[in-house]
Amino acid sequence: MPPPDLSPAETSAIIEMALSDHIAFADIEAQFGLSDKQVKTLMRDNLKPSSYRTWRKRVRDFGDRREHYK
Repeated sequence: MPPPDLSPAETSAIIEMALSDHIAFADIEAQFGLSDKQVKTLMRDNLKPSSYRTWRKRVRDFGDRREHYK
């Protein structure tokens, strides 16, 4: 399911939250109602491909080291 129509300010806020290592997908879902898959789609659509790949790698690697993460 694609992300709902969001204002540019909301999109920017979600991207900023997703890029932060201190905010979990659950926090984004609580505030904006977007699932982790919708956040990933939003990120893929709004970041350069290399930036998206770097972000996903960091999230995966960091998530392997912490019990609760994105």
